[in-house]
Amino acid sequence: MKSTLKTLSVVIGLLLLMPGISGRAQVYADSSIQLDKYMVPATTPTASPDAQGFLGRWLLLEPISKPNRSNTVFTDSYIREAFAVEYFKGQRGDVLPKDGDKVKVTVEYQPPVNLQGGRPMGFGMEPPKYEQKKVTLKWHAMDSKMPNVKLFRFATNLTEDRYGIICWAVTVVNCEEDIPNVRLAVGSNSASMWWVNGEEAVILSGDRRRVQDDCASPRLTLKKGRNIIWGAVINGPGMSDFCCRFIDEAGNPVKNITLSTK
Repeated sequence: MKSTLKTLSVVIGLLLLMPGISGRAQVYADSSIQLDKYMVPATTPTASPDAQGFLGRWLLLEPISKPNRSNTVFTDSYIREAFAVEYFKGQRGDVLPKDGDKVKVTVEYQPPVNLQGGRPMGFGMEPPKYEQKKVTLKWHAMDSKMPNVKLFRFATNLTEDRYGIICWAVTVVNCEEDIPNVRLAVGSNSASMWWVNGEEAVILSGDRRRVQDDCASPRLTLKKGRNIIWGAVINGPGMSDFCCRFIDEAGNPVKNITLSTK
């Protein structure tokens, strides 16, 4: 009896993935997801960090498909190599994209995942083969309503790619004067790298959950004027998000800054 029920469950799951069968919407972009619970489009010239100093204004690129069957592969060398691939012009540069800009990116295309069980179903014994495909991705200027930026919710609302992805983010930190001896403190799910004014600041490798101030950069100086912070987050079969802020020598959040996307 149990064997029969299990077989029936598998058959129903496969049928739900067939064209024209109710339930298929679960594997594609779902605009019914209430993204505004997590983030909203930026509408003002500048924003401030939240009460805890977390940076909430970001330009987010729609996810880049980068299939990974497990998060355990995210060693320092792996993610350095993955983030060194130039997917778009100006990657990690000082000329920022604009809200609404589109870029053409060559990716390893992966079909939409089966979400009937709430997360991706397991792969077979043989690794799947992925075709190279050129896709058009868009930049979105967003303000997070939370200390952490919910990349998974952002992805689910806009695209079929939510697992096995790289997400690029960039923001500008504006200072009225030099602020020396601060650290960029980051938490991410899963691995990520961060750059401040073109210099590598933090690397978070391995299969990890987002933890506030999980890793911090060496001491650095936020210069008077415009400072550009780039980040890249990579994930396989799981959720994805990040949080970051600047902290002083005592671990207190830096708040005398503003954020923009220009």
